[in-house]
Amino acid sequence: MQPGATSRNPAASLLASLIVPGLGTIINGEPGKGALILAGWIVSWLLVLATIGVILVPAVWIYGMYDAFQGARRYNLAHGPQPPPP
Repeated sequence: MQPGATSRNPAASLLASLIVPGLGTIINGEPGKGALILAGWIVSWLLVLATIGVILVPAVWIYGMYDAFQGARRYNLAHGPQPPPP
Protein backbone atom coordinates (compact mmCIF):
# COMPACT_ATOMS: atom_id res chain seq x y z
CA MET A 1 0.00 0.00 0.00
CA GLN A 2 1.28 3.46 -0.83
CA PRO A 3 1.96 5.84 2.07
CA GLY A 4 -1.02 8.04 2.85
CA ALA A 5 -3.38 6.07 0.60
CA THR A 6 -6.68 4.92 2.02
CA SER A 7 -9.06 2.43 0.48
CA ARG A 8 -12.36 3.48 -1.01
CA ASN A 9 -15.67 1.89 -0.11
CA PRO A 10 -17.47 0.93 -3.35
CA ALA A 11 -20.86 0.84 -1.61
CA ALA A 12 -20.38 4.34 -0.17
CA SER A 13 -19.33 5.66 -3.59
CA LEU A 14 -22.40 4.06 -5.15
CA LEU A 15 -24.66 5.59 -2.47
CA ALA A 16 -23.10 9.04 -2.93
CA SER A 17 -23.76 8.83 -6.68
CA LEU A 18 -27.31 7.66 -6.00
CA ILE A 19 -27.91 10.89 -4.07
CA VAL A 20 -25.94 13.22 -6.39
CA PRO A 21 -24.83 11.79 -9.75
CA GLY A 22 -21.05 12.08 -10.10
CA LEU A 23 -20.38 12.61 -6.37
CA GLY A 24 -19.05 9.08 -5.87
CA THR A 25 -16.64 9.55 -8.76
CA ILE A 26 -15.46 12.84 -7.24
CA ILE A 27 -14.95 11.09 -3.89
CA ASN A 28 -12.87 8.45 -5.68
CA GLY A 29 -10.43 11.16 -6.75
CA GLU A 30 -11.69 11.83 -10.28
CA PRO A 31 -13.24 15.31 -9.96
CA GLY A 32 -13.22 16.09 -13.69
CA LYS A 33 -15.03 12.90 -14.60
CA GLY A 34 -17.48 13.37 -11.73
CA ALA A 35 -18.23 16.92 -12.81
CA LEU A 36 -18.91 15.70 -16.36
CA ILE A 37 -21.33 13.07 -15.07
CA LEU A 38 -23.14 15.70 -12.99
CA ALA A 39 -23.22 18.12 -15.93
CA GLY A 40 -24.55 15.37 -18.21
CA TRP A 41 -27.28 14.59 -15.70
CA ILE A 42 -28.29 18.27 -15.47
CA VAL A 43 -28.33 18.62 -19.27
CA SER A 44 -30.41 15.44 -19.48
CA TRP A 45 -33.00 17.02 -17.18
CA LEU A 46 -33.09 20.06 -19.45
CA LEU A 47 -33.62 17.76 -22.43
CA VAL A 48 -36.68 16.24 -20.75
CA LEU A 49 -38.50 19.15 -22.34
CA ALA A 50 -37.51 17.70 -25.72
CA THR A 51 -38.50 14.15 -24.66
CA ILE A 52 -35.03 12.65 -25.23
CA GLY A 53 -34.11 13.47 -21.64
CA VAL A 54 -36.61 10.91 -20.41
CA ILE A 55 -34.14 8.26 -21.55
CA LEU A 56 -30.94 10.18 -20.77
CA VAL A 57 -31.70 11.11 -17.13
CA PRO A 58 -31.82 7.54 -15.81
CA ALA A 59 -29.05 6.42 -18.18
CA VAL A 60 -26.60 9.07 -16.93
CA TRP A 61 -27.66 8.47 -13.32
CA ILE A 62 -27.11 4.71 -13.57
CA TYR A 63 -23.79 5.21 -15.34
CA GLY A 64 -22.68 7.56 -12.55
CA MET A 65 -23.47 4.95 -9.90
CA TYR A 66 -21.74 2.21 -11.89
CA ASP A 67 -18.65 4.35 -12.48
CA ALA A 68 -18.40 5.33 -8.80
CA PHE A 69 -18.59 1.68 -7.70
CA GLN A 70 -16.05 0.49 -10.26
CA GLY A 71 -13.77 3.48 -9.60
CA ALA A 72 -13.58 2.62 -5.91
CA ARG A 73 -12.77 -1.00 -6.77
CA ARG A 74 -10.05 0.09 -9.25
CA TYR A 75 -8.56 2.43 -6.64
CA ASN A 76 -8.46 -0.32 -4.03
CA LEU A 77 -6.80 -2.73 -6.46
CA ALA A 78 -4.17 -0.15 -7.43
CA HIS A 79 -3.37 0.94 -3.87
CA GLY A 80 -3.62 -2.37 -2.03
CA PRO A 81 -5.68 -3.27 1.02
CA GLN A 82 -6.11 -0.85 3.87
CA PRO A 83 -4.46 -1.95 7.13
CA PRO A 84 -6.84 -2.58 10.04
CA PRO A 85 -7.35 0.35 12.42
CA PRO A 86 -5.26 0.30 15.60
